[in-house]
Amino acid sequence: MMEKKLRVGVLGATGMVGQRFITLLENHPWFEVTAVAASPRSAGKTYEEAVGDRWKMESPMPDSVKHQIVMNVNEVDKVSAQVDFVFSAVDMSKEEIRAIEEAYAKAEVPVVSNNSAHRWTPDVPMVIPEINPEHFQVIEFQKKRLGTKKGFIAVKPNCSIQSYAPVLTAWKEFEPYEVVATTYQAISGAGKTFKDWPEMVGNIIPYIGGEEEKSEQEPLRLWGKIEDGVIVKGEEPKITCQCIRVPVLNGHTAAVFVKFRKKPSKEELIERMIHFQGIPQKIQLPSAPKQFIQYLEEDNRPQVSLDVDFENGMGISVGRLREDTIYDYKFVGLSHNTLRGAAGGAVLCAELLTAQKYIQAKE
Repeated sequence: MMEKKLRVGVLGATGMVGQRFITLLENHPWFEVTAVAASPRSAGKTYEEAVGDRWKMESPMPDSVKHQIVMNVNEVDKVSAQVDFVFSAVDMSKEEIRAIEEAYAKAEVPVVSNNSAHRWTPDVPMVIPEINPEHFQVIEFQKKRLGTKKGFIAVKPNCSIQSYAPVLTAWKEFEPYEVVATTYQAISGAGKTFKDWPEMVGNIIPYIGGEEEKSEQEPLRLWGKIEDGVIVKGEEPKITCQCIRVPVLNGHTAAVFVKFRKKPSKEELIERMIHFQGIPQKIQLPSAPKQFIQYLEEDNRPQVSLDVDFENGMGISVGRLREDTIYDYKFVGLSHNTLRGAAGGAVLCAELLTAQKYIQAKE
């Protein structure tokens, strides 16, 4: 337990992911929201007024933020003065996001981002804490480039890969080398509810802009290595993906086919999955699931309605693992796209960065 909670700002606090950060940080043992920032049009209003009727969470808006005055996200020095670090969920163009996140880092404020803008910046770590925590070591090189002592940017990967990248990582010793995945992605991944997007009811859209490339490439960056101060992505397994939007509020499901160089038994695969853990489990970070991946034996699981909230939405559910006639094995994975896949994954990153002293209270 920390003597004094770290002061956190949420950039892009009024949007859907920003709202998820606000709810996750309510009563957090280490962090306390001391600044909410959004676009100039929201600035100067209370958080409650700025969000208005656009509150999208199932749980009510926390009282602790209702009356906080929303700050202008572009007034970097003003926001920075009130926080030890920030979460970024701003809704801007890629160029604007890159610029504003870098501006906060240069103001000596660590930035833990939910956005994709910096995922391929060579010295910015993109981390799932159970998979590649060692990538945080690249921060020292990034600070040299930025000329900072404390400020840096760290990001989490896309929500679409969370239901299969951890599973493939658990199976690394069997050398998966070719993967076909189709993801069935919830509408909250687009920042929407059914109220906002009635045309998704009873509908499927076979296209999500940019998502297939992310789903194929980002796992390779997780499995990469730091060389000469940058992260060099891994070569395998080669992944090909289709991403489909389905009429589900929360929860991304993936149907996955895998070829292995060293053919494992089904029992070995299940055993590696259910025992797979990382630093978050070993040091018991506040948001870490006790069990990262669960395996469900029933033929009709995992189901979004039954399994999406496993381990408070921070665990992965897998089922239907079986041998395949063309590939070696196939399975179905499910993850909560706005918890493990977005804000929750970023909070877990911030907890690990805090435990490892990358994020500290200002003097």
